[in-house]
Amino acid sequence: MASNPVSKVTEEQYLAIERAAEFKSEFLNGEMFAMAGASNAHALIQANLFGELYMALRGSACRSFGSDSKVRVSSDAYVYPDVTVVCGKQQTTGAYRDLLVDPVAIFEVLSPSTEKYDRSVKSRLYRTIDSLRDYVLVSQEEIYIEHFTRPPNGVWTVRDYLGPDEELKMDSIGVAIPLRRVYDQVEIPPATE
Repeated sequence: MASNPVSKVTEEQYLAIERAAEFKSEFLNGEMFAMAGASNAHALIQANLFGELYMALRGSACRSFGSDSKVRVSSDAYVYPDVTVVCGKQQTTGAYRDLLVDPVAIFEVLSPSTEKYDRSVKSRLYRTIDSLRDYVLVSQEEIYIEHFTRPPNGVWTVRDYLGPDEELKMDSIGVAIPLRRVYDQVEIPPATE
């Protein structure tokens, strides 16, 4: 989450403002939060993820969407994940058909300014989406991915991926992505002691 919220608005006001705005804002409990710009590493990781998913999902019932696609979590929460995957007949809501409501997988690239929000508020919001099976947090500071999975029993589990030779495996969408591709051309800062 990037900047200070504006005055309380309704869901309908948010959608009207957002559709006319030149920049993106997320909506949470009546407040709008302008989205901050991303670092080059963030943008590259996001592009790599989107590209890998696009290629892996071609010909399947699933599609990947970039960070311009808004997800409606509830009437009190609209967010812009870095990458979203939906499967089957795409469910949208609203007259503009621009609101995704049935994501199967959501990816967030962590930034120093958004990490706490992505791990807490957004994580709790996302886990309320019935269709969601995978929530993936991707570090831009090191080769490190946290993969939260909800199997049919409904109990979320987490797996860490720590090196370029590992593969992020997502059974819900039938995809395995080598971490070296997620981090392709990304300059990882040296570890500090």
